[in-house]
Amino acid sequence: MRHLGWLGLVALAVFAGGGASASAQQSRCADCHFANMQESFAHHVNEWDLTAHGRARVGCERCHGGDASTFESFLAHRDIRRPNDLQSPVNHRNLPRTCGSCHAGPFVEFQKSRHFALLAEGQDQGPVCTTCHGDAGSNLLSPKALENRCASCHGAGRAVERPAFPANGRLALEGIRDARERLREARRLIDRVRDAARRARLEEAAQQAEVPIVQATQAGHAFVYDNLQERLDTAHERLDVLADDLANPGR
Repeated sequence: MRHLGWLGLVALAVFAGGGASASAQQSRCADCHFANMQESFAHHVNEWDLTAHGRARVGCERCHGGDASTFESFLAHRDIRRPNDLQSPVNHRNLPRTCGSCHAGPFVEFQKSRHFALLAEGQDQGPVCTTCHGDAGSNLLSPKALENRCASCHGAGRAVERPAFPANGRLALEGIRDARERLREARRLIDRVRDAARRARLEEAAQQAEVPIVQATQAGHAFVYDNLQERLDTAHERLDVLADDLANPGR
């Protein structure tokens, strides 16, 4: 980070002033990087700002380390390690644990996967969180994009040839998307129900249908699709009952 010019100091003084909100105080790293934008990290900072992490003011220090309480360059960066350092929280081998400090469910499932075992063995070829979700957590792969990503290792003629794996991943993600869309449509209809008691009962049924969808999503992080499909089947059974209840209010 370059030292701040006087304009940067003035701008950052506004953020650091006594009237600054708690959320602004929590993002001093990003504020300073925006005030001193460099080409080497411009994309990364901009990407972060558009994500749920940026909106929730989950600051750079949560993943990269450093001291977010100061605008002094040396102090802010003193404990940061480069990504190729095996002790860095954003080193390829450490990323799942770093992300898992907040995203516990996906991390628990990922630890059941062969991909996680490869990392534990010191092999860096396998995927980690950023492989599918992007460096700042802004990416959400489509089913076809997921299939293509899996095929880069498991496709015909690739390093670990498993032709069924990419297709299974695509079908699993399509199934989750379909279930989520059915749930969204059901909730749109529930919002139109005027009877308070019936609406409460339908909302409870929608919550029960959502549970196996969430479980299926988490299971996808283990890359074992049998359990995922089982949870999706349960979700669709509950969604069928919910749809029937919505279509027959007098029953």
